[in-house]
Amino acid sequence: MNLKVVLVEPLYQGNVGSVARSIKNFGFSELVMVNPCELEGQARAMSSHARDVLENAVHVSSLSEAIGDSSIVIGTTGITGSKFDEHVRVPAYSPRELKEKLSGVDGNIAVLFGREDQGFTNEELKMCDMITSIPTSDIYPVMNISHAVTVVLYELSSIENCENPIADAFDIKLLYEHIDQLLEDIEYPAHKKDKTLLMLKRIFGRACLLPREVQTLRGILRRIQHKFDGK
Repeated sequence: MNLKVVLVEPLYQGNVGSVARSIKNFGFSELVMVNPCELEGQARAMSSHARDVLENAVHVSSLSEAIGDSSIVIGTTGITGSKFDEHVRVPAYSPRELKEKLSGVDGNIAVLFGREDQGFTNEELKMCDMITSIPTSDIYPVMNISHAVTVVLYELSSIENCENPIADAFDIKLLYEHIDQLLEDIEYPAHKKDKTLLMLKRIFGRACLLPREVQTLRGILRRIQHKFDGK
């Protein structure tokens, strides 16, 4: 499993340094940052012996760029929500449940952590295939971002036997575009389309689709389109 941590517009360089340290603590190495704060001495000091992770981090200007090569995108949130008809923050898995979902798969995984003050926007969460949330006390549920990274990576670092290569990001993107086109072809209600696409994205995300599975699904979609065009 090729896992990268993505920080979206981190505000405090000390947190970034601490995140780099946690990444190295658990055997990972890849850090991507979307429009990070200025990183100077405090970030280097907090990274300690993980300065190489900090110095090799990739800086990008958009979340789309950060996750473009990822087959599965996982968003972390402290606000899980309960409106299943909206699908934005549900279903949310604990880090331990997330580990079980990802066990046995091999592919590019991106784990996203939001801004320290505002987290993610709903539009950013819609870009995620899976959602994870760390169970915390109701008395004080908000965690420091570096602590959240530590908890998630602790669980994911113990995943073994990654034997099944999941479909790559390009093929997954083609599948979603194919579904979108099919919904257009069958005149699916426009006011339901976005929520339906998000629901399907979450279903396929937690399924960790294999390459052959994606091709089979697209084959079925083509047959449906062919029958529909023939009427």
